[in-house]
Amino acid sequence: MRINEAISAPTVRLIDDRGEQLGIMAIQDAKAKASEKGLDVVEVSPEANPPVCKLMDYGKHQYRQKKIDQKHRKMQKQSEVKGVRIGFRTDDHDLEVKRRQAEKFLKARNIVKIALIFKGRELAHVDRAKEKLIKFAESLEEIGSVEEGPKRQGNNLIMILTPLK
Repeated sequence: MRINEAISAPTVRLIDDRGEQLGIMAIQDAKAKASEKGLDVVEVSPEANPPVCKLMDYGKHQYRQKKIDQKHRKMQKQSEVKGVRIGFRTDDHDLEVKRRQAEKFLKARNIVKIALIFKGRELAHVDRAKEKLIKFAESLEEIGSVEEGPKRQGNNLIMILTPLK
């Protein structure tokens, strides 16, 4: 959208502030009509022949557009990263509870970060821990997919699951 001085065409098709067409006229006449109503001439469609311009309060238009954009951003669902922590020696029943929790997060369209925590000498068995995480991910494969496989971060083994489309 271009305003008043930026319009370069000699004639324009003018639309008033109520949406009614005023016809094709010289740009000077359009600017005169705008100034007598206290509005701006805004180029709506520069590719048309002649270009289409509209009489409007451009500041008010920008304000409304900003409010609409804010409303749309507010309505978008931001996916959160939810965490599930399990231990190396976590038993099957406790793993099932954690699996149900991760399933609930995935159904709510959230990303799930699963952290397997090592304590003491458990770090010597990273391969068994990876198997445990992979088995955990396989139990959730009907609702989520592995985005990042098991990788080590300090004393943790981390895997990220995302919900299926």
